[in-house]
Amino acid sequence: MDKRGNQAKGMLGEDAVCSLLEQRGHEILARNYHRRCGEVDVISKCGGFVVFTEVKARKRGSMVSGLEAVDRRKQVRIILTADLWLTDNDTGLQPRYDIAEVTLAGEPPRVVDIRIYEDAFTTDGVYTVN
Repeated sequence: MDKRGNQAKGMLGEDAVCSLLEQRGHEILARNYHRRCGEVDVISKCGGFVVFTEVKARKRGSMVSGLEAVDRRKQVRIILTADLWLTDNDTGLQPRYDIAEVTLAGEPPRVVDIRIYEDAFTTDGVYTVN
């Protein structure tokens, strides 16, 4: 798939995740927040947390799951970017790092499943999901 196709696939996944998060009571604060050190796909507020969600859209049967795709290097980039957002946006809320795994199927692709792993990793790089 070319770059434009990957971007469309990513946007489809992000749109679906934002809808699901809103249904679960999240307030979306930002999308695709970019800084030199990285990007956070979705930033939301829910309960006592500001939630930084990395969205990984994959076709059904992909070799690497969305969860596995967020390696330590990617986690560090998310954490650094989140720290910059928190510096500019004093919410007084506890940060949390989630991973949303979106499964796509068909042509054109459609969302067939979304799994959100809440508190998926810590700033120490420890995965909290199995």
